[in-house]
Amino acid sequence: MQTLAGDALAHRRQGGLGETLAGLPGVHLDNFGGGASRPVIRGQTLPRIEILTDGANLFDVSSISPDHAITTDPLLLDAIEIQRGPAAIRYGGNATNGAINLIDSKVPRSVPAGGLTGATEVRYGTGDEEKTLVGRVTAGIGQFAIHAEGARRDAENYNVPGAYGANELRDSFAESTSYAVGGSWITSKGYIGAAYTRMESDYGLPGHSHLNGVCHTHGLDLHCAAHGGFDDPFGSPDSHTAYIKLRSDRVDVRADYDDLLPGFSHTRLRLSYTDYAHDEIDGDQLFTRYTNEVWDGRFELTHKPILGFTGTFGVQYTDGRFSGINVEDLHVPFPENAYGTVPPYYHLTENVGVFLSERRSFGAVDVEIAARKDWRSVRVAEPEFRIDVTPRYEELFEGFYGPDWREVIRAEYVDSFLARNPTAKHDPFSASFGATWNIGNGYAAALSLAHTERAPSVRELYARGNNLATNSYELGLAVGNPILEDAGLSAEDVLEATDSINLTFRKTGGPLEFEVGIFYQDVDDYIFARLIETETETGVPHNFLIYTAADARFAGVDGQVSYQFTPQSRVTVFGDYVDADLTNENDNLPRIPPGRLGARYEHSSGPLSGDVEYYHTFAQDDFASYETRTPAYDMLNATLSYQFDLGRERAVEFYIRGTNLLNELAFAHTSFVKDQSPLRGRSIAFGMRHSF
Repeated sequence: MQTLAGDALAHRRQGGLGETLAGLPGVHLDNFGGGASRPVIRGQTLPRIEILTDGANLFDVSSISPDHAITTDPLLLDAIEIQRGPAAIRYGGNATNGAINLIDSKVPRSVPAGGLTGATEVRYGTGDEEKTLVGRVTAGIGQFAIHAEGARRDAENYNVPGAYGANELRDSFAESTSYAVGGSWITSKGYIGAAYTRMESDYGLPGHSHLNGVCHTHGLDLHCAAHGGFDDPFGSPDSHTAYIKLRSDRVDVRADYDDLLPGFSHTRLRLSYTDYAHDEIDGDQLFTRYTNEVWDGRFELTHKPILGFTGTFGVQYTDGRFSGINVEDLHVPFPENAYGTVPPYYHLTENVGVFLSERRSFGAVDVEIAARKDWRSVRVAEPEFRIDVTPRYEELFEGFYGPDWREVIRAEYVDSFLARNPTAKHDPFSASFGATWNIGNGYAAALSLAHTERAPSVRELYARGNNLATNSYELGLAVGNPILEDAGLSAEDVLEATDSINLTFRKTGGPLEFEVGIFYQDVDDYIFARLIETETETGVPHNFLIYTAADARFAGVDGQVSYQFTPQSRVTVFGDYVDADLTNENDNLPRIPPGRLGARYEHSSGPLSGDVEYYHTFAQDDFASYETRTPAYDMLNATLSYQFDLGRERAVEFYIRGTNLLNELAFAHTSFVKDQSPLRGRSIAFGMRHSF
């Protein structure tokens, strides 16, 4: 498990989770301007990574499209954990490449010493005129503790090197406001508490174009010109700013308690309700609205030793209602003398999961096994049907269909709609085995074997239309997919299954420390978007992609080695590499990160500390048929901080952090919009942190 916490987190954090974690061994980012960035772990991002908040799933729509932000504010986090192997299996098939656990303080776990603790931070960044203000406070009275926190961040378009053809990236602005209030009842054996969290964000979509909103298909042919009933839903110049206006409300109930039930050493409860929505706006036109309303409950029991084993059994239930895909014309009024289904179209997901993990030590060897079984159903709710016709047409319809003509037409259209969007049920099963040999003197070797099954996501199942964020027309597995039909398969026959092996070698303690991981994944029915054709009729290339499944293989290495020359100085060398292959296809997998190699020097002298980090990201020459080569780049970052100890656990720190100090023009091959959204140019952030 990797953990980013303390000063390292405080200095690295950006507005998005992907940007905050990028640069850790094995972690890259999938960026979309300054407002949305997703982490990429060992070559894969969402939905093959699960995002958690203190062990509970984080429900937004970031797995649906890369322009959708992850609804967390790194400015308010205490730590970020990256879990792999048996620890991640308990979260199911979406944690195939790991789970990222966001640790916060919004539900207090203890009463603060002295009755009151808190922190504030202010920051200004030169590269995007970032202005950030953060504050948090926790107060305790007797056995009760309350917590309040908030953050406000406002950033303009970020600077890019002049070699890009401009000094700033248009529509890369981002602003956000986050706050939470929570409280707990705390005893010597544990706590139970609740919190309410609100997040609002407005951010631009760089490189966005709505010209291809007219694209449609004739069989397997993509056509990007208006004719007949296929019109441009925008009908306006492609020069407006496109942006997302996001709002997320969430209520969490958390409890951890020791020795609550006989035979069990620990009980854990995680309940949440999420009400998420965002509008996608082009100029003054609302063309899409995404929503996600989810109830989720997770209950875990850790039993006392049985035959030397200690373990945790758990159950999880999720009930979700999602809408947004396949709609991009909300600004178009319902036409006169027309009838048909009306968005939003809701996808209803119900999932029940049970899981078990067991641990035991056999001398110097620690063994852990874990398994999870899910039963998931996704169905499309009956849509709203609207008829808006004049009396003359009413008479015509009544003469043709009879007196119940409204119900006859409604039933015909609704039944046809539901037939085109069938229910999909999957029952994935995942299991893993891990063993760690503690060799001695800080050395250890770990082996992890896992079989992970992942059910297709809502987009992979039901996409049928243009995704203007990725410049593509997409067709999902469950909506008349011609590739599956030719093979005599349905969407329910597609279940992504990954067999993986991980070897980790580590050394802790002493001047030399290291952790290096080697991994291999063999994937049956790897779900990906296959290119059918690219249409350039509008001047903006548009890819026709059909979701399908093929066998794939991933292999790679990542890690770091550090040496502490003196108590004040340490040098770390780090790197990662992923090799991916479609084993039975004449193509490469898209958006696979290139290799990377770097070094970091850290030095501290009393209250003064600093680090310098350099890494080289190699060119990506193995790319998919609808991608282009991504050139190599060098990245130089540095941090300098000075801390004033004010006594009685109070301190003030001033810091300065520079990123991309070489001002290199860099593109992330992992990004869907790498050419429209280069990485940030040179930027220097000045900050002050105060804790009490």
